[in-house]
Amino acid sequence: MKLSFAYSLLPKLLDLIMGEIPSSRIMVLLMNNMNQVVFKESREIAQSESNEINTEIIKKALEERQPIIISDSKADSVLLDSGNNLKNVLCLPLIIENKPAGAIYLERKDGLGPFTRENLELVIAISKPINLILKNREEFQEIGERSVDLAKPFLGGQSKTFRYILNLIDRVKNSYAPVFISGESGTGKELVAKAIHENGTRRNGEFVAVNCGAIPEFLLESELFGHVKGAFSGAVKDKPGLIEEADGGTFFLDEIGDLSLHLQAKLLRLLQEKEIRRIGENKPRLINVRFISATNKNIEKEIERENFREDLYYRLKIIAIELPPLRERREDLLFFLNHFLEKYCTEMKRERAYFSPRALELLVNYSWPGNIRELQNEIQRCLVFAGEDNFIKEECLSLKINPHRECFTVSSYGFFQARAEFEKRFLNQALARWNCNRARTAEEIGLSRQGLFKLIRKHDINVPKKSEMENRNVP
Repeated sequence: MKLSFAYSLLPKLLDLIMGEIPSSRIMVLLMNNMNQVVFKESREIAQSESNEINTEIIKKALEERQPIIISDSKADSVLLDSGNNLKNVLCLPLIIENKPAGAIYLERKDGLGPFTRENLELVIAISKPINLILKNREEFQEIGERSVDLAKPFLGGQSKTFRYILNLIDRVKNSYAPVFISGESGTGKELVAKAIHENGTRRNGEFVAVNCGAIPEFLLESELFGHVKGAFSGAVKDKPGLIEEADGGTFFLDEIGDLSLHLQAKLLRLLQEKEIRRIGENKPRLINVRFISATNKNIEKEIERENFREDLYYRLKIIAIELPPLRERREDLLFFLNHFLEKYCTEMKRERAYFSPRALELLVNYSWPGNIRELQNEIQRCLVFAGEDNFIKEECLSLKINPHRECFTVSSYGFFQARAEFEKRFLNQALARWNCNRARTAEEIGLSRQGLFKLIRKHDINVPKKSEMENRNVP
């Protein structure tokens, strides 16, 4: 497809948007793989005093790779300049192969009202042919060729913490010293172990992983160390263990904290002697294996409880890598969210989906106790419940993330309404905590009594009288 033909279609699509969604100004912006603007086309009802658009909103949408709806110019002094009388903005990023390729930007001055859910859904629908045009352009095909292979396990992020972990992986990848990875379940411990193996000098050897808690103890010893024929009932032939299979490569012991004391002793000897004996065999076998272990347990406490050998712990923990939970690396949340959206949309052979602004807010504010694995499952679930809709609304979220069963309403994105809802919820919780004692509540939350009474009247909060509270407490 020639560029001139591709560009000739974009203004027609802008005309279509302008006809269906009244706006003060509409613009489509395209960028190449160097983040340089290669095309910009706009439509306006009347000539503006300034031709400048709010680039901060476009920048934020491209960084988050999610649509933005703003309904009040006072919502964010950085994103909106109240001096230009701007009241409403809708911005949809254009994503190609999980890379930002441009944006569709709509703005409204006073009198046109806020953008609606239907407006956003229409813009998403109209963006489909734009995405098709971009996919056929050379520069965006190059982006696709260099993008992440979505079929492979993914280790990624953009936070300072993640960059430190990447630097640590690079420093230890060629060492033979054992590595000990700690972190909550779902933080990507096995992915870090694979990254160390695949980027180091042992990458041509095998990466063998075993979950110490997933195999019964009476089977685990044979799985790890192997056995000879006749060593026990059912041993009809010689069988090498998994550790032997990793000879010349890397052996990954996941959930090492679940390993029995008997096997801990055998593993300690293996680390000390660099040799292995199959069950029922007297002759030792030299092996060349790098050990990486991982756990979600506090091993120091397990040592205190005499559930884990201290000498083995220090043998395994020559190099320590601690993976923080997702709630402590919020900068990476949107990164993973967009990666999994792209991954599962590709697997399902569907168009790129987007979250509504409120759904995105609920996702960002959730604590993610299951970490990256839980986020991955939630994205997959949302796409299933969204059906053919490429706009994922609040009602598609699981109950633990959307406990109040919120539904999509554009008005909920106004800054002042959101603040009012927070104030009312906070005051109700504070009053309940201090048994509806207004003076005590005001003191504890840092307000004057008059200030608290004013907010109670403002939000029409029903505070029971003292006599009512006393009757309520009578058994």
